[in-house]
Amino acid sequence: MIDWTRVARLREEIGEDDFDEVVELFLEEVDDAIDALQNSADPDALEARLHFLKGSALNLGFDRFSSHCQHGEKLAARGCPERIDLGGIVESYARSKIVFLDQLEKHC
Repeated sequence: MIDWTRVARLREEIGEDDFDEVVELFLEEVDDAIDALQNSADPDALEARLHFLKGSALNLGFDRFSSHCQHGEKLAARGCPERIDLGGIVESYARSKIVFLDQLEKHC
């Protein structure tokens, strides 16, 4: 679910203080993007939102969530937005966020 090696590497690269700031910013931006994803009926924006979420997730080691976003992004690119499991994407983020926050200190 979480690539803890990636998380530790990022923390090393940017330092502990900046890491905490990056985590806070990541969570705020992804929470906002998830809200937009759930509340927008614009299928044209779907691919871009999922691409943003996928990239953000990869940067902070949210592997499973990133994979769900990538699958949705591909479906949107093929013109099949109705096949995207938005509920599954949202649930994947919620679960990943809980695991990440609960286990962050243990792994870093």
